[in-house]
Amino acid sequence: MKKTYICILTALTVATLSCLPGCSRQGGKDGLTPVTLNEVAHSIFYAPQYAAIELGYFEDEGIDLTLVNGAGADKVMTALVSGDADIGFMGSEASIYTYANGAEDYAVNFAQLTQRAGNFLVAREPDPNFTWDKLEGAKVLGGRAGGMPQMVFEYILKKNGIDPKTDLTIDQSINFGLTAAAFTSDDSDYSIEFEPFATGLELAGAGYVVASLGKDSGYVPYTAYSAKHSYIAKNPETVQKFTNAIQKGMDYVNSHSAEEIARTIQPQFKETPLENITVIVERYKSQDTWKEDVIFQKESFELLQNILEEAGELPQRVPYEDLVTTRFAETARK
Repeated sequence: MKKTYICILTALTVATLSCLPGCSRQGGKDGLTPVTLNEVAHSIFYAPQYAAIELGYFEDEGIDLTLVNGAGADKVMTALVSGDADIGFMGSEASIYTYANGAEDYAVNFAQLTQRAGNFLVAREPDPNFTWDKLEGAKVLGGRAGGMPQMVFEYILKKNGIDPKTDLTIDQSINFGLTAAAFTSDDSDYSIEFEPFATGLELAGAGYVVASLGKDSGYVPYTAYSAKHSYIAKNPETVQKFTNAIQKGMDYVNSHSAEEIARTIQPQFKETPLENITVIVERYKSQDTWKEDVIFQKESFELLQNILEEAGELPQRVPYEDLVTTRFAETARK
């Protein structure tokens, strides 16, 4: 846990951020309020966000949005703490870590986007009869210690009576987003992958999805939007407008087909064929990935802390009332 927090602080001096396709210019064009959003990854998993961008919901709310790929929750939190980002989009475990370690201007979660894990277990060969006990003795490419992908994976293993430390080998040495490439050339039996990497491995004949961590872990508050306590206090109207736009994006994906959603968000994924985006969106829709609203409920927050405790990443439980505010999400739902 301490190591995780040290990594966040150390990264303050080395974080490199890049603007993604579809983001707005800096500077509040046309009288709009500039907001920099740093996201943990650029993935179809976050379709409601991209629908809100492409359908102009942020502009409708008076926001000039700049979207930045932080490439990992630790780096997103780094950008938030340093002031390089106004809003961070990541697993809420990062906000818990910084709060638990005494940060004064801590990040507060104000809107939840996904309610299931978005990664998949990829094997070397198709396995329609896969069961989790097949991982005993196997080598798996996993995620960063203290990050949601890895902790949810361990949570599932424990649910199935598998000890993550002794019953298999989990390689956590590969950087975020690079495991799919590593999987094509190393000796691992399985890899934990987000989209579009999971589908990409399947299309290349280099791997096959055999399980959904989202389905097998149950409802988990996987990703949420947060901002520093001071930013929310100074900019409540901007936070409300941002939340309104995200809720509109959520409403859109929950009321349209996978093909319609894919066409809408395709400009965000120009290198991915439309048919592939459609397959991935349908995969996420079918497992009930996205919430109906963006309210981060207390029971979800407590479940998250349970997962952190089981992973040995939480020195003490932190109060929901300090780390989560629902007033913006509740207003956006009306």
